Amino acid sequence: MKTKTVFVCQNCGFNSPKWMGRCPGCSEWNTLVEEKEEAAPAEISFPPSKPVLYEEIKETQKERRKTGIEELNQVLGGGVVPGSLILIGGEPGIGKSTLILQVSKGFAARGERVLYVSGEESLEQIKLRGERLGIRKGDLYLLSETRLEKIIAHAEALKPQVLVIDSVQTIFSAGLSSGPGTISQVREVTNQVFRYAKVHTVPTFLIGHITKEGSLAGPKSLEHIVDVVLYFEGERDHSHRVLRALKNRFGPVSELAIFEMEGSGLKVITNPSAFFLRERPANEAGSIVVCTIKGARPLMAEIQALVSSTLFSGNPRRMTIGLDHFRTAMLLAIVEKKLGFSFAGEDVYLNVAGGLSIDEPAVDLGAIAAVVSSLKSKAVPPDVAVFGEVGLSGEIRSVSQPLLRAKEAASLGFKSVLLPAGNLSQMEKGAVSKIDLKGVKSVKEALDYIF
Repeated sequence: MKTKTVFVCQNCGFNSPKWMGRCPGCSEWNTLVEEKEEAAPAEISFPPSKPVLYEEIKETQKERRKTGIEELNQVLGGGVVPGSLILIGGEPGIGKSTLILQVSKGFAARGERVLYVSGEESLEQIKLRGERLGIRKGDLYLLSETRLEKIIAHAEALKPQVLVIDSVQTIFSAGLSSGPGTISQVREVTNQVFRYAKVHTVPTFLIGHITKEGSLAGPKSLEHIVDVVLYFEGERDHSHRVLRALKNRFGPVSELAIFEMEGSGLKVITNPSAFFLRERPANEAGSIVVCTIKGARPLMAEIQALVSSTLFSGNPRRMTIGLDHFRTAMLLAIVEKKLGFSFAGEDVYLNVAGGLSIDEPAVDLGAIAAVVSSLKSKAVPPDVAVFGEVGLSGEIRSVSQPLLRAKEAASLGFKSVLLPAGNLSQMEKGAVSKIDLKGVKSVKEALDYIF
């Protein structure tokens, strides 16, 4: 019997009977890989089911289980739900294995049996990391295995209360002939682990790599299968890491946790605003503090600008780190058109200190103030913080959660906050004590106040 093959896109899952250089599904180049078309392996059987009338269904409250890391519990919505499948994605070397080993340590320290499966590292390598993290005693079992059927068999025999698989791209099912990491294998492994977690009500953590474009390796359907998708991000040159929820069937996706990578593992940063402002220079032109929102948490961040005469008169540079490049170009155009400044012979550099990335328009006013401060070589008062979206007409537009932003500034000792007049009119008088709230309607009015 002739073996039938199909070409499968490793990015979106599109199937084609013949090879094509460009995938019609996602328009990516050279992503189609030849795989054998075969029947899926036997599935783990669910208990018999039948339709149930809505009003006859009894409400059950599953108690969430704490991970031992309070910030992670908040991101998950209060803890881990029994039977949930949690996918943690991030770049190689960012700290995913370290984080999940610390979570395993927390569960095992409370007497819960944990099975940690690694397809990338030997048991000795995991033990070395565990020693660095301070793991001593507890029901933490390690397994170095890449075959899915063996992993499921060991889990059936050990009956763990928490299962960890590191990583899903290294595990393969013997029922499929394609190699580990292909879209067929990743999808099949995730489906089988999902069924095991639901049947045995075992919370399961999957670690997944991300592609060079920044998305989770494998198909988007991988994110649809799991219950929770957590994304672990950060710059390798900086010590901080940010954990955010992209999907959560059991809680909000607005929370995030910030960690600092140390020699003994990941340490929770309880006051991120103070952490990112701790090295801010005093009375330096081109520096300003903005009140931004990361998830549901207010965060104070420093925006730095440098405006200098260009060596390339016909093509001045515009460089940004941590801010949207195209939005920054629009803000510079607003400054030139509405305020009369000229950047024709100037290089402009903008940076969010500490390696943060900010993509919300509430920092528009801060970016403009930093650029004008550097251009005029005049420092912004160190006790002033700003936030506000800037429109194309130079008006300052209202943003979300102004009270939360103002309270965060007050808690760090700032004396004055510049905010949209529309936000100020919505806030009750005296809502924030020990701080002066100044509402502005235009960029010109804001800069006149600052300088």
